[in-house]
Amino acid sequence: MSARSEVDVVIVGAGPAGLTAACALRARGIDVIVIDAAAEGANTSRAAVIHPRTLEVLEPLGVTAPIVEEGVRVPEFTVRDGGRILGRLDFRILPTPYPFTVMLPQSRTEAILTGRLRELGGEVHRGLRVTDVAATTAGAQVVAIADDGSTRRIDSTFVIGSDGANSIVRQSQGIDFPGARYEQSFVLADVLMDWPLARDEVQLFFSPQGLVVVAPLPGGHHRVVATVETAPEHPDLADIAGLLDARGPGATTVREVTWSSRFRVHHRLATAYRAGPVVLAGDAAHVHSPAGGQGMNTGIQDAVDLAGTLGRALANDPDPEGLDGYEGRRRPVARSVVSLTDRMTRAATVESAPMRAVRNVAVSTALRVPQVRRALALRIAELR
Repeated sequence: MSARSEVDVVIVGAGPAGLTAACALRARGIDVIVIDAAAEGANTSRAAVIHPRTLEVLEPLGVTAPIVEEGVRVPEFTVRDGGRILGRLDFRILPTPYPFTVMLPQSRTEAILTGRLRELGGEVHRGLRVTDVAATTAGAQVVAIADDGSTRRIDSTFVIGSDGANSIVRQSQGIDFPGARYEQSFVLADVLMDWPLARDEVQLFFSPQGLVVVAPLPGGHHRVVATVETAPEHPDLADIAGLLDARGPGATTVREVTWSSRFRVHHRLATAYRAGPVVLAGDAAHVHSPAGGQGMNTGIQDAVDLAGTLGRALANDPDPEGLDGYEGRRRPVARSVVSLTDRMTRAATVESAPMRAVRNVAVSTALRVPQVRRALALRIAELR
């Protein structure tokens, strides 16, 4: 059995980028359908960092206030080697109404965006797996299979592919996604623990065994991110405690692991962001190391820009850059993020003792210079 509908924009993927695009388009009065293959509640905690620029662009959508209220404000980022501080980045000095990072699990960010979308008259249609996206004389058609086996065909003027690194939308348009995979695996975990350091910092630790990042989450939890050679699919309390004992500041007791995962990370950038009426955003267009916590942020900012671009096109507003302006603005940003996070990851995972010593001296020397600290803080906050 087949059903057909027509809308202005189909958004494939109900992650942060897709939900943001939907909210921004609905705020303009544009007819939108958001579809996702996952069942309600299937999203995990993965991304947890929301940077100042993202808070700025989300403010007109009415979601920044609840994000800031529910999350943990973190104005400092420290780089350490065991118990020694190599340098600090202070977001308090940045030219923004939000001189801090907010730590909030992705599941909660998505819940806030979904709630706002409903207030704007939109909804996420789940259990729809996209099988094809094809251009038509009027725009594009998305074909999806529902959980009950029925086929859904949705005709639209535009399609946004925000369906992740393995994007069916991107693949359907033949857009290449060049890059490579890092050798190391990454472990993510949300834990309850006795932690000796401040809760208003994100702390990155260098160590001979690899890097570990620790950041506060709401409810007294901490997020732990670490590189490992091998790890179980769901690291347990002993695994996380061992990582922190080997790489952290000491005096730490992990009491509970509330969520954990292991994953491989790629650094990739789509060769194009648009194929006719089909446009990419978020992880469908770029993926990179979690160093700096910029993945979700870059995707959300993509979505806000793209909603404005498509909104002007649908309203026939004059736009000198046209639809291609979106790629011209956003792809260079993603290329810069991929480059920065790749350098950060490679520096943090240096294996030889002499090179680690050189790295530590270079980092501590550079971060003594106020102009360097400010420039790096601006870049991580995505204000530059």
